Amino acid sequence: MAEINGIQVPFIPIVERDSFPVQEKKNVSSSFNDIFTQELEKVKFSSHAMRRLESRNIQFSDSEMTKINSAIEKAELKGAKDSVVLMEDTALIVNIPNKTVVTAMQVKNGGEDIFTNIDSVIFA
Repeated sequence: MAEINGIQVPFIPIVERDSFPVQEKKNVSSSFNDIFTQELEKVKFSSHAMRRLESRNIQFSDSEMTKINSAIEKAELKGAKDSVVLMEDTALIVNIPNKTVVTAMQVKNGGEDIFTNIDSVIFA
């Protein structure tokens, strides 16, 4: 029997451990942290918001997503918690600390839509 990482295994490895290319853990770790941080900074959509977007046939282009991210960053700098982000004919309710769109709706002129429990409005 051979021993690998302190565990006895019933076979002998064909390739010696030292022959494998070794990546420095520091590079892998920092790359992971960079990617993880970038993903955390992006806006997310709750499952409820995703259903609303789909049922209301609302889609966002890359430039619109950039505007939404920018609006969320501005609201975060001002200390906002729950905001309405208005973009042309679409309103998004966003939890700013989590960067999560909670729901979305199309805004129609003369409608009687009411937004409650928000502390700010951002025009994107």
